[in-house]
Amino acid sequence: MAPKRTFTFNPYLGRYAGSAALILALLVGFLRYFIVDRVDPLHCHSLSTKGRWLDENFSSWQPNGCMMHSYADRDIETCLNSKRMVFIGDSVTRQLYFQMTHALDATLPAAPTDDDRKHVDYDLTTSQNVRLSFFWDPFLNTSNALAFTRPRTVFDSATSGDTDTPSLLVLGSGLWYLRYADTSGGLPVWEAMMERHLENLSASRRKAADLVVVLPVENIVQSKLSPERASTMQPSDIDAMNSDLTHRIRPPSLLDPFAFFVPPDGPISATVPSVFNEMLDSSQTDDGLHFSTSVVRMQAKILLNLLCNEKLPKVYPFDSTCCRRYPWPTPLHILVLAGVLVWGPVCWFLARRYNARTSDGPLIPQEQIPLLIISGSVAVIYLADRSGFWLKEHKQFSPWTFAFLCILSLAVGLATVKRVDSDQGILNREQTDEWKGWMQIAILIYHYLGASKVSGIYNPIRVLVASYLFMTGYGHATFYLKKADFSFLRVAQILVRLNFFTLVLAYTMNTDYLFYYFAPLVSWWYLIVYGTMLAGSRFNDRTPFLVIKLLLSMSFITAVMRMDWLLTAIFAFLERICGIHWSAREWAFRVNLDIWIVYAGMFSALAVIKSREYRITDHPRWPMAVKGAACASVLAFVWYFAFELSYDKFEYNVYHPLVSCIPVLAFVVLRNSTEALRSASSQAFAFIGRCSLETFIIQYHLWLAGDTKGILVVIPGKRWRPLNLVLTTLFFVLVSHYVAVATGELTKWICDSKPAPTLPTASVSNTPSSENAAQEIVFQAPVSLELPVRKDNEGNVLPPEPDTPVRPARRWVDRLAEGSPAPSNRRGFRVWYGEAEWRLGVKSRLLVVMLVMWLLNVLWWYPS
Repeated sequence: MAPKRTFTFNPYLGRYAGSAALILALLVGFLRYFIVDRVDPLHCHSLSTKGRWLDENFSSWQPNGCMMHSYADRDIETCLNSKRMVFIGDSVTRQLYFQMTHALDATLPAAPTDDDRKHVDYDLTTSQNVRLSFFWDPFLNTSNALAFTRPRTVFDSATSGDTDTPSLLVLGSGLWYLRYADTSGGLPVWEAMMERHLENLSASRRKAADLVVVLPVENIVQSKLSPERASTMQPSDIDAMNSDLTHRIRPPSLLDPFAFFVPPDGPISATVPSVFNEMLDSSQTDDGLHFSTSVVRMQAKILLNLLCNEKLPKVYPFDSTCCRRYPWPTPLHILVLAGVLVWGPVCWFLARRYNARTSDGPLIPQEQIPLLIISGSVAVIYLADRSGFWLKEHKQFSPWTFAFLCILSLAVGLATVKRVDSDQGILNREQTDEWKGWMQIAILIYHYLGASKVSGIYNPIRVLVASYLFMTGYGHATFYLKKADFSFLRVAQILVRLNFFTLVLAYTMNTDYLFYYFAPLVSWWYLIVYGTMLAGSRFNDRTPFLVIKLLLSMSFITAVMRMDWLLTAIFAFLERICGIHWSAREWAFRVNLDIWIVYAGMFSALAVIKSREYRITDHPRWPMAVKGAACASVLAFVWYFAFELSYDKFEYNVYHPLVSCIPVLAFVVLRNSTEALRSASSQAFAFIGRCSLETFIIQYHLWLAGDTKGILVVIPGKRWRPLNLVLTTLFFVLVSHYVAVATGELTKWICDSKPAPTLPTASVSNTPSSENAAQEIVFQAPVSLELPVRKDNEGNVLPPEPDTPVRPARRWVDRLAEGSPAPSNRRGFRVWYGEAEWRLGVKSRLLVVMLVMWLLNVLWWYPS
């Protein structure tokens, strides 16, 4: 009988798909950036001509390929600086004027307060001392319009009474020429009038304003017009007028990406935001002529982005990419960035140049791969979020999309469930990897769709973050209770593994360490766990002492984090002495939000260890207790979801530190309630879990964009968003996976206190030695923490073996017996005039790194 065939996926299929996605994204980005968008690299033209609504409520507008900025009071003050805005035109221009004043100052009216005074001039001043003037001139033929558009020299003023050039000049006309064609002269007179104004603007040696906007003639909804208006206003005439404006102000030659030579006269220094007509929808107007405030408010926002985006401070987060240049790095930033980018290639070149090579040797030695991965990943990340090579667009939440992605991820996870024959124990390695994996996927979907505004989703996501911290407390407390290894080497391995790539991104992307709050948060809690377990560690085998110690630690940390003055003083000291600019308020919020869940993990570790020590699971009533705990856990889940759905996100944050442990502990009980559940795990979720730290950090720039404020777009357009999600996800996961492997290898290299012939390879040993501890992914117990259950030949459970010190994999005697090792690549500081090699110890290396970071922080330039 022929053996049964089983279908298995190629284990390298994901890497091939990710690599292909990255190559395709680079190719598409190159063609678009250097050819298609060559004439509009800042997307100013796209902002004013192309876009779409992202929602049915007409509250979120997406320009083609870039992100708009939402202006606050401080932004307005930076941009306008007490300058003036001038609007001249008809009722459509007047509606835009009032929406602009209301956007700049919410205390000002959003519409005329008196219907009898509609056809009059207005002059309002905002709280930022910005003056906004409106002149009623539907034909643009009065002295006001001519005064602002007439040719001027550099010594002329815009008007006789003003000495400053307006920051914004808006001209709007056309509909009144059609409505009153018999008296106004109709379309021919409008064309002559516009030609005169545009010629004046083109001939002037001094700009009429920082930004001159000629509004397109607004499209109408003829079915909703009054009979008088419908008889004279025709869509065909409006189309002809807008075509004439576009042709005059934006010559067709500038729209041709292959027109490398611009005509000598160049374009007229004015903008026609033709996108205003694309924003109109028949459902948003009652009279067919004037549209809803939500539409007109978004038009005002577009004008602010055209005018002010380039004037915004060049600091992160770069959440506006429309009509805005990325800042050129400072000399020190360039030095750091260049150093990281060339680190890998230079090391590879030197290794090939000065080391013996064999004919069958690989092009890239194994020990050089981590260095090249770090340099290459930083290059891709910088290209993605600090240049216009790829596009950025706004997030858009859709409940159907959120549900579909969650269900799809769950299906993939269940389809890759694998079970082993033996009982792996509570919270074993595969289980914690799986737990981290599906939680990370949920968090990624949450971030990608911008679901933070939905309290029913935000609140459970906070529990997922708390679950990571629970595993931090559980895993590290278990290790220290079982192994009692409080050596500096282990502390260094954990902290370097957690923070290496985070610090690299903080310097190369010119952001803030606390901006990537996840790594600082788990580093802080690891140090708390370490300090707590270290204090009186020789008495850790005494349960009462340990319980009291944990309670005292929890009380002390809670009290410290409630002292705002103390945190402010500490952060002020760091800023003065170390050049570290961190927000004490933000840090206090992050820590206090999950201030007790780590201790829940530590108490859980103590309970599990003591239950094994006293063999509680052998009690005859243990199965009944497990069933009761499972029922209680189900009820706890039901209560929690009913509770969190009854509060919005701000109210829930107050209760979160108190209730977060309930769903976390309930999940732990249910997930480990049977041997079958403990021995089964999802391979897909576990894969993501093993690089969860990297996905959490790298998503800030590579999968998301604008420092998490938007999403990265390779192929623009609404219909291509699903394909774009697949494409960016593939190479995002690929980069995260390789960075996780490379960071683990570099951590072992940095924290290796013994000379070694080569840089450690990517293979992970199962031996729980100090060397393997560096490879340990954060928030999980080491492999040896959960010992397998021992059974005799009849299946009876045997007591666990006593803990014994872990021996190194190979002793020097064994290596000596095998003979001298083969020649291999050396690393470190080579003394070229001899065969000796001088190497710094772990403490010395870390001290050098700290001194270098201190020097960089002190010399770093922070724009005001």
